[in-house]
Amino acid sequence: MLVLFMPYDVYGFSAADKFLLGATATFVAACLRIPYSLGIATFGGRNWTVFSIAVLAIPTIGTIWLPSHPGLPLWPYLACAALTGCGGANYAASMTNTNAFYPHRRKGFALGFNAGAGNLGVPMIQLVGLLVIAIAGYHQPYWVCGLYLLLLTVVAVGAARQMDNLAHATYDVGHLRAILTQRDTWVLALLYLGTFGSWIGFSFAFGQVLQINFVGSGQSHAQAALHAAEFAFIGPALGSLARIYGGRLADRVGGSRVTLAVFITMALFTGLLVAISTHGDHTPGPATVAMTAGYIGGFLALFALAGLGNGSVYKMIPSVFEALSHRNQITEFERRRWSQAMSGAVIGFVAAFGALGGVGINLALRQSYLSTGTDTSAYWVFLLFYVGAALLTWSRYGRRAVPVAGTAGTASGSRLARV
Repeated sequence: MLVLFMPYDVYGFSAADKFLLGATATFVAACLRIPYSLGIATFGGRNWTVFSIAVLAIPTIGTIWLPSHPGLPLWPYLACAALTGCGGANYAASMTNTNAFYPHRRKGFALGFNAGAGNLGVPMIQLVGLLVIAIAGYHQPYWVCGLYLLLLTVVAVGAARQMDNLAHATYDVGHLRAILTQRDTWVLALLYLGTFGSWIGFSFAFGQVLQINFVGSGQSHAQAALHAAEFAFIGPALGSLARIYGGRLADRVGGSRVTLAVFITMALFTGLLVAISTHGDHTPGPATVAMTAGYIGGFLALFALAGLGNGSVYKMIPSVFEALSHRNQITEFERRRWSQAMSGAVIGFVAAFGALGGVGINLALRQSYLSTGTDTSAYWVFLLFYVGAALLTWSRYGRRAVPVAGTAGTASGSRLARV
């Protein structure tokens, strides 16, 4: 959000530099998600939440100070962006904790609601940025961070007073090693790379891409920042709300069916962006109203679809490992413990792996602008990935049952076919 407050003539940062800032924050968040999910399992939901919120005060103060001192080199901004990645790592910890609270039949809705409500923080802070731009102009970004610092304080106090530490939510490094040998772990990680990676990547990039296009159409940086902010928060909000419904829909019809439909439709809308961007590359002059509307509409559709896919893939995780648990010759209590621990470990791993998709989107857009001056090449990459993800979903979960040793023709085998 803050890149909208950083015009080139004041800070000297190019579009490629700003995409690098977004990629840095996303990459660090991805790297920290597994340690954070282990942390909340080891120290408890309440203890870890209070600690991790306190850590976020450091980058928040940094983002208050840095934009008020233009002329600094890029590296302190990169360092601050890296620290903000701690906020993204909290997501995996929260999902692991939520997984332990609910029975299997309600996990899709519970995980989808928790993630969707948490993801709403992205559009909310963007909406605050829009209000700041409209009221105080784009030279005072510290008001956004000041409000965020206040919210961090309130949430930390609330977590300390109201949250619980669940002893039965724990898993350890041994479980993490065990999931790496499961083929479904990697398949689910790739699917989440396409859904959550798209959502978080577009959340960082959408406003910046809009601002570049608005400036290219002749608007000033102030006008472009305001107009970009007017649309930038809508996409993440749609994705966050859609995630809640995606989990519930997956509970009803199956996560694999929803995920397959999501990737097919995402490929279609990405094809629309390719067509619009290619037309703009070969058409002199500023973009027409129809092109701009199609561009924004295509992105908003991708946000909503990515949100649906986020919810459906997370529903698939406990479903897959609940079914896999039936191959173990253990008691019912031990089977459920195994399923819960493995699901928690996979949730942390998949969350980390999926966030790398956000890094890829920002780096693809950065390289596309550096190489060609437009974003068309990046959209081609996204299109090919969505087609591949749809084929992977169909071949692994839609076409046949997931193979489970020793359960051919049993109830557990049929259960895997409906994940």
